[in-house]
Amino acid sequence: MSLNRERYLALVTLLEQLRSDATTTQIVTLELRVRIASLQQFFAQQIVPLTDEDWRVQSYQTEISKQLRLLEIDVMFLQGARQASTAQTRLQTISDRLTILIQYCDAILQPEMEGEK
Repeated sequence: MSLNRERYLALVTLLEQLRSDATTTQIVTLELRVRIASLQQFFAQQIVPLTDEDWRVQSYQTEISKQLRLLEIDVMFLQGARQASTAQTRLQTISDRLTILIQYCDAILQPEMEGEK
């Protein structure tokens, strides 16, 4: 298994855990901010330095970076929510964004998976 693949799989695992926690438990906004910050740090330290000549992978990396920044903004909006219905909507938006991030990682991993068959 390549190092690139292992790092993307680790990122997917972190994203799935966060999505699961955000949708099934009463997650504290501060904890959510800390976990997203650690996700961004993991991405910056483990994924960004990976060299890949494939323009498609580079495009996905750019999108992942953008979605992580938007996720941080979503959490700020969640923190400002005053009504339970608004907070629930914000949590759904966060969950949807995490799903998008997972799909981007899966798209990057897909060619390698097909090559292993």
